Amino acid sequence: MTFVQIVDCKTRRYDDMNRLMDSWVAQTEGKRTATHAVVGRDLADAEHYVEIIEFPSHEAAMANSDLPETNRIFEEMVALCDGAPSFTDLDVVRDEQLNKATARRFFEEMAVGGHLDVADGLFTENYRDHDPVKGYEGVGIRSVKDDVARWRQGFDFRFTLHDQLAEGDLVATRWTWQGTHEGDFMDLQPTGREAQMTGTTIFRFEGGKICEGWWAYDVRSLMRQLAAE
Repeated sequence: MTFVQIVDCKTRRYDDMNRLMDSWVAQTEGKRTATHAVVGRDLADAEHYVEIIEFPSHEAAMANSDLPETNRIFEEMVALCDGAPSFTDLDVVRDEQLNKATARRFFEEMAVGGHLDVADGLFTENYRDHDPVKGYEGVGIRSVKDDVARWRQGFDFRFTLHDQLAEGDLVATRWTWQGTHEGDFMDLQPTGREAQMTGTTIFRFEGGKICEGWWAYDVRSLMRQLAAE
């Protein structure tokens, strides 16, 4: 179970503390078990800072605390604080990465499920689509619906989503597409053949909706499979 530690402190020497944390990151390379750290400053109190540190488990957090580098730098950190920092230990009982869920909804509900109107809740009105196969930049929700409709006209298909990575306002999804050629597609008459290809889609989010997308996939391989004798 994912474990999160919250460190709450006050300091007038944040620049020094920031350099101290940079030193800890360098010194624990290859040894630390922390996977993600976020530092926030209180808008109502510029000397109040909160650090949120994520670990794979409570056991991993304890192993991280036992590192000599952690103990040494913690002592130095306390010296920079106005009073002793407080710690809150949390077992994560729900972790919903909302942008990842929105990206999955595109593949599962819209592309495979065929519910084109779902796009109205997933994409911004000025969505920009970068797909090298189209040869032009698609703009707007209508463009997304038309692209999905074109693929669904040509194939009975499904997506298998392998990995999703999120950072900031970006979500990258690695997928495998498998389909049966049942309709006209790129001037090719239906062949009834089955084909598959792998690809990656990167979506950028704005206000909880997808505002830009980049596609990378091997359409030449797809066409070779459809043209096979």
